[in-house]
Amino acid sequence: MATPATLAAAPPVVRRTRARVGDRRTARAIHYAMVAPAVALLLAFLALPAVYIGWLSLNVSTYGQPARFVGLANYAELLHDPVFWRAARNTFVVVNAIVLGELALGLGLAVLMQGRVPAKPVVIAILLAPYAITESSGIVMWRYMLEPDVGMVTHVLARLGLGQLDWSTDPVATLSLASLIAIWHHLPFTFLILYAALTTVPRDILEAARIDGAGAFQAFRLVTLRLIMPALLIAVLFRYIFAIRTFAEIWLLTEGGPARLSEVLAIYLYRETFKYHQFGMASATGVVMLAMSLLIALPYLRRMFREVVRGG
Repeated sequence: MATPATLAAAPPVVRRTRARVGDRRTARAIHYAMVAPAVALLLAFLALPAVYIGWLSLNVSTYGQPARFVGLANYAELLHDPVFWRAARNTFVVVNAIVLGELALGLGLAVLMQGRVPAKPVVIAILLAPYAITESSGIVMWRYMLEPDVGMVTHVLARLGLGQLDWSTDPVATLSLASLIAIWHHLPFTFLILYAALTTVPRDILEAARIDGAGAFQAFRLVTLRLIMPALLIAVLFRYIFAIRTFAEIWLLTEGGPARLSEVLAIYLYRETFKYHQFGMASATGVVMLAMSLLIALPYLRRMFREVVRGG
């Protein structure tokens, strides 16, 4: 270990190098000390509960009885449950409808807001307004507007001769309405990310593309879209992860009915937990939903790694 005397006797270059190494070590220690509380919170509130849920999924557990280890029996029961497979299929359809619908609308509105729009601040405020409404309030509002018998929208559709939208008995209509409500409520999230990304696109690059003969659509596809790709991937990734947990939209409309035909995985998990009190089955369902999230996330994470870390 170098002493003050040996440092003083060392050449200036060696002294400066050792001082830099000492500064880096001190900065690294300070960095770890500052990050440690956040890491501890993540372990306490995310990692440990996840490990517990994984362990509970391998057990039969209910009120008043000790957990009994059964291995993969809960997962085998899930695979043989037709209600689970129907819920998984409904989840797949609803999640893709929500994310792709939000992406198309969010990107279109973000591009539109880049141009000359009258009263742009007011229009943007209107676009962001759904995010200021609580999820349950917004769903109940949509439900009463689309009530098959007395809803305002139903009355207008009947006046126009378009018939009645009976989403309370048609599972396809229920899932479609739930997707529409979810898109309406979460569209501001996607819009904000894409609009912020579009504002960072350099104008001189677009002008150079137009000078080279690229049309408006070609410039958008070949230049703008590639420059905002990291933000686009982040928006899609987050929305897929959150959309898999879709619950309130369908629960407040029909509670998964009629006859559990519009049920999704989040409602299936809810029933296993709070109605049947089968905590092992509910935990297995949660693990399956986590696995679905990871499978969806991996391609986007790989693309983000190529686009951001490796520079495309």
